[in-house]
Amino acid sequence: MLRIAGLNAHLGRSHVLQGVDLDLPKGRICAVLGRNGVGKTTTLRTVMGLVAPSGGEVRLDGRDVTGWPPHLVARAGVGYVPEGRMIFPDLSVRENIRVAERRPARRWPPARLFELFPLLKEREKHLGAHLSGGEQQMLAIARALVGDPSLLLLDEPSQGLAPIVVRELGGVIRRLKEEGVTILLVEQNLRFAEAVADEIRIMVKGRIVYAASPDRFQAEEEAIRSRYLTL
Repeated sequence: MLRIAGLNAHLGRSHVLQGVDLDLPKGRICAVLGRNGVGKTTTLRTVMGLVAPSGGEVRLDGRDVTGWPPHLVARAGVGYVPEGRMIFPDLSVRENIRVAERRPARRWPPARLFELFPLLKEREKHLGAHLSGGEQQMLAIARALVGDPSLLLLDEPSQGLAPIVVRELGGVIRRLKEEGVTILLVEQNLRFAEAVADEIRIMVKGRIVYAASPDRFQAEEEAIRSRYLTL
């Protein structure tokens, strides 16, 4: 599904991604962990075409999409939920979804999205600015899904959410996997990542330095946390 090989990217003079390698098979969830500033968000933004790569390649279903502009990456089947949600505060829930619908959705039309997110159905006429943080996160995911993506990029989806909302979010992500959506997830919440991911990756200074199943990661967590994740 997604293959990232030797990916490099610069932000100004800063060499942020320094040879990222990652293979994500179809229907799997991969969580990328790491300290702040190591390149996790830049990886997602480079895959999405929001940051121009300076080397390496990104392949989606075998097709080279390296450096494509974001609208073509989206048309190729990639949905992106950015950190901070970035919904339109002055549009209603339904309008936020409709504005992202390039053509009538087949897999995830609004009716099915409201079944997946019943709270959004109750709030469909409310403005984005009047939603709670959890509701805004669900709306951001719904907005990405209305484009019928085969690959979903999620950047810190649990950030700032209450534990009960994080559990609900985990259930949604597992349901999406059951529906065949492949997910690349950037997270700081280790417990959340362990609960939803099939694969754990850790990034340090622009490279993937560790890969394991959640079970193996849990067995090694104390040493791994001390080595790679704590300040």
